[in-house]
Amino acid sequence: MCGRYAASARPDELIEAFDVDEDHTGDPARSVLKNPQSPPAGEPDWNMAPSKQAPVVLTRRPRGEGSGDAGADAAAEPTRQLRLLTWGLVPAWSKDVKMGLRMTNARAESVLGKGAFAKAALSRRCIVPAEGWYEWQVSPTAVDAKGKPRKQPFFVHRADGAPVAFAGLYEFWRDRELPDGDPDAWLTTFTIITTAADPGMDRIHDRQPLVLEPGQWEQWLDPEEKDPGYVQGVLDFAQPGRFEAHPVSRALGATRNNGPALVEPVPESELEGVVDPMTGEVIGA
Repeated sequence: MCGRYAASARPDELIEAFDVDEDHTGDPARSVLKNPQSPPAGEPDWNMAPSKQAPVVLTRRPRGEGSGDAGADAAAEPTRQLRLLTWGLVPAWSKDVKMGLRMTNARAESVLGKGAFAKAALSRRCIVPAEGWYEWQVSPTAVDAKGKPRKQPFFVHRADGAPVAFAGLYEFWRDRELPDGDPDAWLTTFTIITTAADPGMDRIHDRQPLVLEPGQWEQWLDPEEKDPGYVQGVLDFAQPGRFEAHPVSRALGATRNNGPALVEPVPESELEGVVDPMTGEVIGA
């Protein structure tokens, strides 16, 4: 699974890195949070969590006049856009937004066969930019104060230092209780696709996000590419050896904690019963 990640780049950096045509991060967008997002949506966030708004890259035709958030002008050419979407996909048919809390990830093995994701997989695909993601490793030897296996967070990132491009899906949800023209009538949400973890990374967790290479971006984002065979081919994509991981501070567990220190390695002296993902050695046994 992927339940936290570092979205540390600013919009201008993402525009350059992902060859974005239009920046819409300043557009009004409905949030599901009860309190103001911290850091504010669109600002660097080293502890991105479900229900927050996050920068997402998608290709879509510009909206038609008066057509609402989901409406697109069929005569216009699609453009690559950067938008703020809420993490946790809410299907169009959902009665309320609560379903999004259970739809933060979509398994690559079942995306095309699952009602909540199938239509989006064929026409509403996106890229979720990140510096890297976090996973918690369950210790084989150490226990916490409650006698349960101790969990150690790791930060996983590309070994070449390039931005990480999670494969994602997005969806529009219409709040039928609000009138047309209300800026909160539409909620746009996304999910991150996960796949089996690479060798070595599976010592941390058995799942990881599906990470795309730059050469895959254009076709993945193309809303006219609706071939299930193509989509399944991308869902099956694997290229081991691209990632490195290191243990990070357990402060990550509290979503109120933020900042670049969260991705910094912790000293080995602070580790207890942690398995090195590369060697399999238990550190601090």
